[in-house]
Amino acid sequence: MEGSAVWQGAVLGGILLWLFSSSYLNLTLKLRSFLQPFVIHYVQTGTPILLKIQSYRVGFLDALFSVLSCVVSVPFYTAFLPLLFWSGHGQLARQMTLLMAFCDYIGNCIKDVVSAPRPASPPVRRVTATKDEEENALEYGLPSSHTLNTVCLSGYLLHYVLTHTQIQGAYINYFGVSLACLFVALVGLGRIYLGMHSLIDVVAGLFIGLGILGLWLTVYECIDNFVVSGQNVTTFWAALSFLLLFAYPTPELPTPSFEFHTAFDGVALGIVSGVQQTYHQFHHDNVPRLFSSEMTIPVFMGRMLVGIPTILIVKFCSKTLAKWTIPVVANTLGIPIKSTTYIPTLNGAKTGEKSKAFDVDTGIRFLQYAGLAWSVVDLVPSIFSYVNL
Repeated sequence: MEGSAVWQGAVLGGILLWLFSSSYLNLTLKLRSFLQPFVIHYVQTGTPILLKIQSYRVGFLDALFSVLSCVVSVPFYTAFLPLLFWSGHGQLARQMTLLMAFCDYIGNCIKDVVSAPRPASPPVRRVTATKDEEENALEYGLPSSHTLNTVCLSGYLLHYVLTHTQIQGAYINYFGVSLACLFVALVGLGRIYLGMHSLIDVVAGLFIGLGILGLWLTVYECIDNFVVSGQNVTTFWAALSFLLLFAYPTPELPTPSFEFHTAFDGVALGIVSGVQQTYHQFHHDNVPRLFSSEMTIPVFMGRMLVGIPTILIVKFCSKTLAKWTIPVVANTLGIPIKSTTYIPTLNGAKTGEKSKAFDVDTGIRFLQYAGLAWSVVDLVPSIFSYVNL
């Protein structure tokens, strides 16, 4: 117990120390002034390569790379991960969720520190087939989040399949690694072909992703053991999530990157708190898994029909409750507030100078996604148990 409290305090204290020291030393601006000119140079000089790749434009490639971008996007993982939990693969689901949150934080921090532009359009042709891609285009370029996330998540999935299933053998390993490498290569090439990233963005995403994957494969068992059986798990993770909302660099110009980080920060908290409370009921290693005699496809379809509407209702309720409580608490404490999205009546100067006001959208977004994630691993499995699904 004492040892756990010591390292938890050390982690939180280290983040606080980093937060104050980086702010005092103005590290973001110093790093940006060093890195940004270098990256911009390679973005600009790499434009002929992009134009050469795009000269092979055909409708099939537009569709292929647009679909690949959707398959490895944050909204896709957000929709896919609940199904993974409900299919009985609890360890894989929680590890991929936490890894996704970590990748999102690291990748978006680097984006906003460097604040390097995407390829200029025109002359580069940028294809944004979905609203999600249009939002992605508003972020800075380096590193390519799609490439980074694909390296980490496909790498961890391959590791899980090869170590936790009966699929074994040298040829299987070779095939799996080859397939993962091909998938990463297609995603990276697709980001260039669609005009969303320069070559340096994709290369940076590849190497940063490999670094994160190597680190995760070293520590994931310790993290998982802590989440399912540690001491002060929910309290520690709530404090960690709160600090990570502030331990984030200020970009040169506003982008959606911080919003994405806030959402996954909330998701990680909801998953961890829910799993920690209900692990022995719904998420242990012996729960029924999809395609077993205890969980047939009709049963899983029933879970989807019950679970998806439930988590959407919880998300809506969490958002509504947060929109009401956060302004009340802030006003009670005398904290000036503003809202750029969720509460139009606060989008003005009456609540205080905007430069000094707290944006309640951050808290609302954080709480609604935390509530959604908690319902995925706690409320919804409880309903499954009640209705025998």
